[in-house]
Amino acid sequence: MMTAEPFSIGKLVKAFYKTGTYIGEITDIRPQGYLVKILAVVKHPIQGDLHNPKQADVQFFHQRRALAYREQTNVPNNMVKEFTGEVPSYTESLKAALTLAMKDLKDKEDPWSKKSLSSLEELETDYFK
Repeated sequence: MMTAEPFSIGKLVKAFYKTGTYIGEITDIRPQGYLVKILAVVKHPIQGDLHNPKQADVQFFHQRRALAYREQTNVPNNMVKEFTGEVPSYTESLKAALTLAMKDLKDKEDPWSKKSLSSLEELETDYFK
């Protein structure tokens, strides 16, 4: 198995965290991964129970927020990739990621999609009040 290319502090990366994808800056190198400061959202996290994906009838349906601007999170080595290009504004990237996630659910009739869309609509109100 190929190991991830080692990155240095200050490097811009694409980080895959749980079910979201972010652009961030490495602020520390840890034995199991990198500490990444979030600068933009590429893909909004999927709603619901991560252990029962796409199931609406679960004990607790999690509302999953995107990581916040400048929030730092530990990301395993294999979930960090090189990022090249311009870093979009956090707010604009969050709006775009949220809009795309909601668009993907809009026309679906299954219970999970409806519950997820409702959850994302609540988050939209909260994010942009």
